Amino acid sequence: MRNNMKEGLWTVFCDDSESSCNAAKKSVLSLISPCSCSHHILIISVDVLLLLIVVSIFICKSVSRKNAALSQSQRSSPVMYVSAIFSGILGLVYLGWGIWMISDILGRDQTILPLHGWLTILFQGFTWLLVNLLVSLKKVTLPQIAAVKFCLIITFLFSGFLCISSIWGAVSDKTLSVPMLLDILSFPGAILFLFCGFKRQSYTSTDLDISECASYEPLPGEEDNANGEISSNDNITPFANAGFFSQMSFWWLNPLMKKGKEKILEDGDIPQLREADRAKNCYLMYIEQLGTRKQKGLSDSLSMLSVIISWHWKKILISGIFALIKVLSLATGPLFLKAFIDVAEGKAAFKYEGYVLTAGLFLAKVSESLSERHWHFQTRMIGIQVRSMLSAAIYQKQLRLSNAAKVDHSSGEIVSYVTVDAYRIGEFPFWFHQIWATSIQLCLALAIVYYSIGLATLAALVTVILLVLSSYPLIKLQHKYLTKLMVAQDRRLKAITEALANMKILKLYAWETHFKNVVAGLRKEEFQWISGVLWQKGYHMVLFWSSPVVVPAITFWACYLLGIPVSASSVFTFLACLRIVQEPIRLIPDVAGVFIEAKVSLDRIVKFLEAPELRNSITRQKLNGEEIDQSILIRATEISWGIDSSSKATLRNINVVVKPGEKVAICGEVGSGKSTLLAAVLGEVPKITGIVHVFGNIAYVSQTAWIQTGTIQENILFGAAMEPVRYQEVLERCSLVKDIEIFPFGDLTEIGERGVNLSGGQKQRVQLARALYQDADVYLLDDPFSAVDAQTATSLFNDYVIGALSGKTVLLVTHQIDFLPAFNSILLMSGGEIIRSDTYSQLMASSQEFQDLVNAHKSTAGSDTRVEYDSSKRAETSKKEEIQKVRSIKKLGSPSGDQLIKREEKESGDAGSKPYIQYLSQRKGFLYFSLATIVHIIFIVGQVIQSYWLAANIQNSNVSRVTLFTVYSVIGCSLAVFLLLRSVFVVQLGCGASETIFSTLLTSLFRAPMSFYDSTPLGRILSRVSSDLSVTDLEMAFRLTIAMGSTMNTYFNFAVLAFLTWPVLFAIIPMIYLNIVLQILMIKGHYQVIFSSKWDPEKESGPLPFFAGNAGSRASNLQPFFRSLRLEMASLECLVVVFLETFEDMRYYFASAKELMRINGTSKSSVASHLAESIAGAMTIRAFGEEARFFSKYLDLIDRNASPYFHSFTSDEWLIQRLELLCAIVLSSSTLTIILLHFTASASGFIGMELSYGLSLNVFLVFSAQYQCSLSNSIISVERLEQYMHIPSEAPEVIETSRPNPNWPAVGKVEICNLKVRYRPNAPLVLKGITCTIEGRHKIGIVGRTGSGKTTFISALFRLVEPTEGKIVIDGLDISTIGLHDVRSHFAVIPQDPTLFVGSVRYNLDPLSKHTDQEIWEVLEKCHLREAIQEKEEGLNSSVAQDGSNWSMGQRQLFCLGRALLKRSRILVLDEATASIDNATDSILQKTIRSEFADCTVITVAHRIPTVMDCTRVLAISDGILVEYDEPLKLMSKEGSLFGQLVREYWSRTANSREW
Repeated sequence: MRNNMKEGLWTVFCDDSESSCNAAKKSVLSLISPCSCSHHILIISVDVLLLLIVVSIFICKSVSRKNAALSQSQRSSPVMYVSAIFSGILGLVYLGWGIWMISDILGRDQTILPLHGWLTILFQGFTWLLVNLLVSLKKVTLPQIAAVKFCLIITFLFSGFLCISSIWGAVSDKTLSVPMLLDILSFPGAILFLFCGFKRQSYTSTDLDISECASYEPLPGEEDNANGEISSNDNITPFANAGFFSQMSFWWLNPLMKKGKEKILEDGDIPQLREADRAKNCYLMYIEQLGTRKQKGLSDSLSMLSVIISWHWKKILISGIFALIKVLSLATGPLFLKAFIDVAEGKAAFKYEGYVLTAGLFLAKVSESLSERHWHFQTRMIGIQVRSMLSAAIYQKQLRLSNAAKVDHSSGEIVSYVTVDAYRIGEFPFWFHQIWATSIQLCLALAIVYYSIGLATLAALVTVILLVLSSYPLIKLQHKYLTKLMVAQDRRLKAITEALANMKILKLYAWETHFKNVVAGLRKEEFQWISGVLWQKGYHMVLFWSSPVVVPAITFWACYLLGIPVSASSVFTFLACLRIVQEPIRLIPDVAGVFIEAKVSLDRIVKFLEAPELRNSITRQKLNGEEIDQSILIRATEISWGIDSSSKATLRNINVVVKPGEKVAICGEVGSGKSTLLAAVLGEVPKITGIVHVFGNIAYVSQTAWIQTGTIQENILFGAAMEPVRYQEVLERCSLVKDIEIFPFGDLTEIGERGVNLSGGQKQRVQLARALYQDADVYLLDDPFSAVDAQTATSLFNDYVIGALSGKTVLLVTHQIDFLPAFNSILLMSGGEIIRSDTYSQLMASSQEFQDLVNAHKSTAGSDTRVEYDSSKRAETSKKEEIQKVRSIKKLGSPSGDQLIKREEKESGDAGSKPYIQYLSQRKGFLYFSLATIVHIIFIVGQVIQSYWLAANIQNSNVSRVTLFTVYSVIGCSLAVFLLLRSVFVVQLGCGASETIFSTLLTSLFRAPMSFYDSTPLGRILSRVSSDLSVTDLEMAFRLTIAMGSTMNTYFNFAVLAFLTWPVLFAIIPMIYLNIVLQILMIKGHYQVIFSSKWDPEKESGPLPFFAGNAGSRASNLQPFFRSLRLEMASLECLVVVFLETFEDMRYYFASAKELMRINGTSKSSVASHLAESIAGAMTIRAFGEEARFFSKYLDLIDRNASPYFHSFTSDEWLIQRLELLCAIVLSSSTLTIILLHFTASASGFIGMELSYGLSLNVFLVFSAQYQCSLSNSIISVERLEQYMHIPSEAPEVIETSRPNPNWPAVGKVEICNLKVRYRPNAPLVLKGITCTIEGRHKIGIVGRTGSGKTTFISALFRLVEPTEGKIVIDGLDISTIGLHDVRSHFAVIPQDPTLFVGSVRYNLDPLSKHTDQEIWEVLEKCHLREAIQEKEEGLNSSVAQDGSNWSMGQRQLFCLGRALLKRSRILVLDEATASIDNATDSILQKTIRSEFADCTVITVAHRIPTVMDCTRVLAISDGILVEYDEPLKLMSKEGSLFGQLVREYWSRTANSREW
């Protein structure tokens, strides 16, 4: 009975039959059939579920009305109005149709049974109206948002299912009922629902103040200026306020595209990003996600991928929905093709089915275009946010990176983490959906293929699976090669960064060729992996490009073996599926490569972000006006740079208490730990066993000056507000007034990177001014007076330390013994311990070590030759100096010359084919590219021949199936061979160009003059040798050939369409021209330029339309083509207009896109420069507590780089969307032509061929446009590399016809004749006609005030700068007539800035490996370094960290002395070589130099007067003019002598030390 009851219910609901539709079957397929009862039951079930959810939400809303404060108000927008109107009408139509069905059944059958038909329609109507009401609610409480979104997602997915099933049923049964039409229309309604629902969340995100985040600390200036530069709304991208339709059509971009067409875009023309897309918000979201993970108790190890996904899951979901819509829309194409063939063969289901199909096809293509464009746009937006977030996180990390971690992560590597890895990960979201979307696309294609050819689908499936599986070993190899490549790239970047940063030192030592060879060797190792990656890409290319050739051949043979009949309809439906999916299949290697690259890059970044940080082992306490007993307190048993328990302590038993206002001096021999003690106070030392407390703000002056790229004023202010009175006082206290007045732009003169256009003394005084202007409580000064002359040092000490810092706490590391009496306390250090701490007088009385230090200074001062003078004479001298100083001040009327730092060079306008020619001109590039092009043409022609053979003979009974498939397969196998050849040529092109470009670039950089490095920030160069070079290495060749291939595919598609309709062209060509003229009058006026006699195609950008005609086709098909000629003519006129519009879109696009990418490149260099500069000055930034300000500036630079990139990829979508729309018009016109011309059944093969090409037209066009856009972006990298590949070089390294003798110079006589030097053509003279003769074996001292030209004199001697006039003759040989290497390699030098390189002690002393270990140890003994090195376990193999940071400044200068001793040159130049060592060591070293270089000419530039007292002669320079040149004693006794004045100032300081 129970079974009977079930059958009764089934009969009442469904009647006796399952369905009246022909397609309905009592199986699982009945769920898909729109007319089946099972299908209706499924609809009612889902409707009931949705109704329950909606009713629950309404009940909850009514209950929670009291919680109005927690509700969010929904703003009205055009999309919401459209959604409400559209869905409301749709729901009412559902209800109306359901009521009409009831009345119709009652009138016809006098019963309402069966229920399933009308009841389903009524349920749909009620559900649709209630969901519409739910979306239209003005206020929804926050807990209900998730339920609303869940409901909308179910509605969207179910509407998509109904849409697909209705289209399937309409095509299968050749009928289209009203319920089917309503179900199809419900899908766009569900899309509108989804937008409205998720739009609510975007409003929430916008309204929330991100500053409320608990982990956010306002950046400087934000509290006072909420609408500062970054948050200004003056030039926000129109996307921020764009409406729904403007966003969907990218209409908001039109103003920028128009501006780009009217003028060359500049930085200021690019709008700023939305607030939500800016780097600050991205970083705060990252911090918030990390905080959430910690609250949930997740692992401490950083899972960056989970952070990104949890942050962007909503956007990933939305973009995934777009991807799904695109895949579903694309899958309808083959079904339309089959339906059109049936219509053409006279099998139409109803009279106007062809027109309905044409309209449906057009809508499907438009839907496909909109969804794909916004899929790509949304994922690009995710990528740009992820990139900004990672860049910000890397910057913050490097500010906290420990010194031990810096050994593993060099400056060049950290820059590459941003410029290469973060940008690479930013590209990953764009490809994220491609894998599953391609998989679904393949599954749908297989379903359609199964519908066409049955079980033979298994053969196609197995073939595709085998192709994918065969790629797995290649993917594993590619992952291995890419990992190895990253490691090799890091090593090469580390080496080239070190070389470029210290290029002046390399040129002085004549080591540039050696270091260039080292970099070239590392590049050679890197190139092996580059070659491997390129070959793997080539194999992938062959594998997946051959799939559209191999799969159909195997499938056709499977049909033959299984006895499955094939027809034009089934064959071309199958081929259409294959043509549609062939481009996504071909992308599988690229997708795999992107996944692999992103994984490798993410691992590298995560490893860096997990690196050890500085341990906050000190306590800093700000003063709020209260009085304190101590400013600095140190109680530590051990202070060590190593964190391991086995590492030796650098400092031991440190017990220091400094009271407020005290001035404490720290002195001791080289390597005693003085700088380490200051570093411990700053919190830089990782291991401190004890406590360190600092009370008040800190100002720090480092021993090695760190100067920012920017103006002098910016360096002094260092983020503080300008106070003119205080600023002027600081300049006077730091003795900078005169220097600033002689600069061409005063204090607005731009300083080059690392202060290249400042002397050593000027750098230190700028540092001192920076510290003084901050008005801190505690001042830490690390030997700041060693780089200035005696008078300046005395003036600085009196005005700065004693005067300006009176009342401040000061810790001063110094080797200037003269200043010690003025200090409250002196810390005497030796061997890492404070051996004595007392006042000057107490130490002199009780400490033998201190007495030895002072006595060494006195003996160095040369008291036996001291000139006595009284205090009145000193006063008189002082007055004269004041008069001279006043007279020397000159007011500058206007700045002269140009700034040193030039704005970064970039191409402008349309560069045309120039960069492509530059790329292809590298090592047989044109040959390989031409061969690849020819082979690709053969491949395309072969594909066309394959399709034509199939189309012509598929219905031909005279051609057997064996013959048909054999010919088809043979052509396919031949094409696979051509694909292999093409890959070989492409790989050869990429390898050759990569190798040649780098070789040329490397040579150009190492041969560039120092003026290039003085005016070019290092970041600009690094961005080219990292990210730009990476693009050229791995992507350029493939992008070029694939863009060419995709474009040729597109034009061949057009050619096939024109070929199959060629007779029409003969009749309408005369009328086309007339109609074009008429269209020109109606369309935009600029089209007449294209058709005027003055049009020059070389001056216009963008591809021209391709029309092809052929007169050799089937004459039997002529008559149908001449029917409805006027309609066909109108269709072709439409095509002409389409091509004209396409041409104009391309012109607009290329006018803007290239400038956007160029601006993107230059702004990326700014990001790299700021990062590299911050890495170098991290210690100073931390000391001043300026991390937030520097981070804020970096975030601004990230946004300035992201904005042109955002508008660049949006312009790509802008262009492609318009091209796709035009393709949809072309395809619809073609299908309309098929309907109008009434083809016979015999022509069905050609109809199938034409439509299969037509359906894939937009796919090929999109890929062509995408790769052209990608190529136009990539070619910017070639442009940027080309700018530095042909830098005007120095003089030749070696002139074979003019080489000196191997023992030159034998005597060392130097004759300088009227030497004039300027650094740049438009700069003032630095040396103004110096003439003198230095006899062989003489010891010459060069003295002068800071900035007088002493270092420039040395630069001219080494030809770092070429003389403007005059010459330098050494031993009778003019050095300008021989090669630079011959000049520099025959001189020995101890430079002003002691530089060490990463490596070993042996490598730093003898990088060319010319000396034995015994010789090196002997030199170390003479340099007093042997003991320090023997203490280390590795001896000569002991490591040297980056910039020699694990050795003190004095030890570094001793290393430089060791290099000079090893070289044994006849001429030795010392450029303030002993400025950073104590007097005792200086005294010993002077004796070493006198004994070791007794037979050499020694030229010494020194600020310490005793250093030059025993010289043969002294050469005094003032403002670039030789003032005097004579023996020291004669100059001292000469009235008005500059040298005598300097000597008196030095001894005056010594005398004054007793008065302090």
